[in-house]
Amino acid sequence: MARMSDPDCVVAIDLGGTKLAAALVDGHGTIRNKLRLPVEKESPQKSIEQICEVVARTAVSWEHVRAIGVAVPGVYFADTGHAWAPNLWGRDQIPLRDQLAARFPVPVVIDSDRAACVLGEQWLGAARGLTEVVFLAVGTGIGAGIITGGQLCRGASGIAGAVGWFALDPRKREIYKQVGCFEAEAAGPAVARRAGASAAEVVVEAARQNDAAARRVLEETAAWLAMGVANIVSILNPQMIVLGGGLMQAGDLLLGALRREAPEWAQPLAARQVRIELTQLGEDAGLLGAARLALLKGV
Repeated sequence: MARMSDPDCVVAIDLGGTKLAAALVDGHGTIRNKLRLPVEKESPQKSIEQICEVVARTAVSWEHVRAIGVAVPGVYFADTGHAWAPNLWGRDQIPLRDQLAARFPVPVVIDSDRAACVLGEQWLGAARGLTEVVFLAVGTGIGAGIITGGQLCRGASGIAGAVGWFALDPRKREIYKQVGCFEAEAAGPAVARRAGASAAEVVVEAARQNDAAARRVLEETAAWLAMGVANIVSILNPQMIVLGGGLMQAGDLLLGALRREAPEWAQPLAARQVRIELTQLGEDAGLLGAARLALLKGV
């Protein structure tokens, strides 16, 4: 429960494609009243009702809640307040800000999950205090949260960081038109596809048991990841790239090869000074980033 003297508590919501996490977070980043449950995605309205329910369960008392921060898995259009989250609601844009703002007595701040993750790591994780940071989320999909000059980079319409669409292969395979080349070759489903497995987790577990075929699949995946990371290094010259997302639970099996191979593709001066690190916040990166959004803007 929040300290009753702390005026800086916020409710943080990390809305994912399969799970929803919520917590009460104070100004120091202390997480309380944390909930984690399967996400309702039958319809936008079902998701909104679920958000309202978990906020009510988490907030305890509105007297000491400053704002609500929400991270969404897709694109958030700040000019309209609409969210585009195809893994949840299909291809329609949902007027999420207006629908949530009407339900709560405190400000609601929304952004993409990748923006939240990079904010979380810069605030309390591997990139603490840095001003040029990229969070590369590698899971079912691939996306990047970008901080440059100490500020979030969103692009002209909130789409900056859609690095899953990097063009890394001239073959123009059909799947590249659906999810992008980098994502098609380096995300979790690609690992499962190469191994003929039901899920990437199965391949990772086999690799940990020294299965030679599984290890080869992860080595190939690391090679694709290295090319994508190199492109990020060359275009943004970041101080650090933080690797997170579901596939990075196998980060210890991927990081060495990725660190070796990325400099072979990247601008050499930028490659020598960048640090490539695994997330320190794990599954809480998006949650803490959503809290940070609310703490910074929910006034």
